[in-house]
Amino acid sequence: MLPAIGGALDYHSHSTVLATPLMPIRSMTAFASGERATEWGMLGCEMRAVNHRFLELGLRVPDELRVFEPLLRERVAARVSRGKLDLVMRLRSQGEGNALQVDEDVVEQLGSLAQRLGTRFPQLRVQFTELLQFPGVLQSRGVDAEALQREALALVDAVLDDFIAAREREGRKLAVVIGERAEAIAGIAAEVRTLVPQIRAGQRLKLETRLADLSQPADPGRLEQELVIWLQKLDVDEELDRLDSHLSELRRVLKQSEPVGRRLDFLLQEFNREANTLGSKSVDARTSNAAVELKVLIDQIREQIQNIE
Repeated sequence: MLPAIGGALDYHSHSTVLATPLMPIRSMTAFASGERATEWGMLGCEMRAVNHRFLELGLRVPDELRVFEPLLRERVAARVSRGKLDLVMRLRSQGEGNALQVDEDVVEQLGSLAQRLGTRFPQLRVQFTELLQFPGVLQSRGVDAEALQREALALVDAVLDDFIAAREREGRKLAVVIGERAEAIAGIAAEVRTLVPQIRAGQRLKLETRLADLSQPADPGRLEQELVIWLQKLDVDEELDRLDSHLSELRRVLKQSEPVGRRLDFLLQEFNREANTLGSKSVDARTSNAAVELKVLIDQIREQIQNIE
């Protein structure tokens, strides 16, 4: 439950707003990893991301995969739109898949040659490590570039699935927090609507009482006209209507499946504008307090949407 922030108004007795969005929004913070066995060794992949205004992708891949960097970037960018994302891939040899092989024919030829020359050069000694350095003695299995590319992309796709699922899980938590704050904002707007007629009546009575104390009577028609103008300046119905409209838009945006972080950031500016206007028009401690509570709740929502993709 959202803790009460303070003040005399009851903001939690109204209908729930945004409690459970239909489509999960995504956080920009997430981590996922995975491995895939290949004939060249164990291929590993890690993805981690934090908040960022745009998509900033950093890659660290083994030499065998460097030629595929543009393709890997394209693969990630197709499914991720925002965040500072680091993708690390490793290729670790295992078993005999990448073991060095000795060319037995070359070694046999070198041995026969050493025997023939042994009588002519009796001091000749060849170390084992020197023998391995002779061209053609050691051979390593070549890497099939196309096959490795398929393995790498399959692994990246699988890790991306986990990465996005983690973002969505965190996004659902953010949506709950935002929904609680939005419910409180709706409660404030509804409560202020019930107070406005009372405040208008009180201000009218206060002004009439002061006028009655004047030594010279005033023109009733002129007084009524001035009173209407003054009360119109204090009218906040338009601001409350716009707050309701912004809440409806917030509900609609959070149901969308595409990234919504930037749109929510703009929408929160509109929320803040109405709260400021409500505060500037206030002539009653209750509505002044309500404007302050609105700003606190709006700032709390803004902090959360900084994490949304």
